[in-house]
Amino acid sequence: MSRPTLYKAGDHCSKLSIIPYPVGLSLSVSYVTKPILMEGGQYIVEGQDIAKSTTLIFSMQEEIGSLAKALKVFQSHNVNLLHIESRPSHREANYEFIVECDSATGDLGVAMEEVRGMTSYFQVISRNHKDNKDTVPWFPRKINDLDRFANQILSYGSELDSDHPGFTDPVYRARRKYFADIAYNYKHGESIPRIDYTEEEKKTWGEVFRNLTHLYRSHACKEHNQMFPLLIENCGYREDNIPQLQDVSDFLKDCTGFTLRPVAGLLSSRDFLAGLAFRVFHSTQYIRHSSKPLYTPEPDICHELLGHAPLFADPAFAQFSQEIGLASLGAPDDFIEKLATCYWFTVEFGICRQNGELKAYGAGLLSSYGELEYCLSGKPELRAFEPVKTGLQKYPITEYQPVYYVTESFDEAKQKMIHFASQIPRPFSVRYNPYTQSVEILDSKPQIQNLVQNINCEMQVLLDALVKLG
Repeated sequence: MSRPTLYKAGDHCSKLSIIPYPVGLSLSVSYVTKPILMEGGQYIVEGQDIAKSTTLIFSMQEEIGSLAKALKVFQSHNVNLLHIESRPSHREANYEFIVECDSATGDLGVAMEEVRGMTSYFQVISRNHKDNKDTVPWFPRKINDLDRFANQILSYGSELDSDHPGFTDPVYRARRKYFADIAYNYKHGESIPRIDYTEEEKKTWGEVFRNLTHLYRSHACKEHNQMFPLLIENCGYREDNIPQLQDVSDFLKDCTGFTLRPVAGLLSSRDFLAGLAFRVFHSTQYIRHSSKPLYTPEPDICHELLGHAPLFADPAFAQFSQEIGLASLGAPDDFIEKLATCYWFTVEFGICRQNGELKAYGAGLLSSYGELEYCLSGKPELRAFEPVKTGLQKYPITEYQPVYYVTESFDEAKQKMIHFASQIPRPFSVRYNPYTQSVEILDSKPQIQNLVQNINCEMQVLLDALVKLG
């Protein structure tokens, strides 16, 4: 099920009053004609089940009854319609409609082909996209759309494997469930609940903190070492204190616009990367088991706050991370796998070259005392980061990496990711609008012409500034 951002704040749109539209009902349509202000750049009502609905976007010539003709096609093929919206099209001089269909009813495929023949523009967007190669996978279009998949996790935070250090510890498992429940009930815009960490949890954090900070000066990249003191000063990073996610999130937002969001467990690669497109990082809030303070089989708050957070405060790294997220929106499954692999070898296990020396910038390295030493020991194989090749590399998840990828700078890595994203087979490009915190689909000449005009205005401001500088 899609949430396409086609409705800008202040647009006049018509919202049909026959939603949902049950099979067999005669088509009687009344329109709400007053303007609707759309939050975050769009207004589309939730459907019944995102896994069982398909959303169509199409344009028809401006004529009386054009929408009714299309809707009668769905009725004739016994397809239930869950939601319908219309508005003047930004693509062409006619009208544009969004119709959300119940994929479990009627002959949707035949109905779609009939409607396609009546339209000048036709696009299918679906959460359950694997059944149709022509559909574009659903992706969030505004920041609060992240609420819709935040709890579609692969495993709940308290579900531990039998070889997990805390598997036989009922107190630890109950604690993990407590953290998972907090994240499960969280919604965008709320403050992240503050945690009273136990003395045992603080002791575990302290041992990790003490060991890692000993290595940072010699092994971490300069951006990490520049930001880490600011986190100590502003967010309570100390050996005897576990920082609060909300405090760190507020700090990152002031630096680069990145924010943290608590997560109840592991997300799919598609959903996790989609969060990065909005500069949102899904973060755990629990800590590893105290029996093995220097080991964790999955990301914990040590990994998130010591490994990831410092670099999300760096503008170049934040932009690079967001580019990976934007590239994932609407991408086919095979490209999602490649992008997730590129993420693994950069944001998680990346190495960069600074002043002729190799430094670690990946969070998996910066939060692991043993691997941080190992990655720069000269033992593992080092290769240049190239998304086309890196995206195909297999990797272990329970042992040190045999291969690491090196980039010369975050700007270089960002340009390579933008070039790689241009090769992803999707019928549009995307752009993040920081003012509305929404993603804009660019798939028509008028949209691109407006964007070029905006860029020209920005260029004039820059040129004026250069002139004033002499």
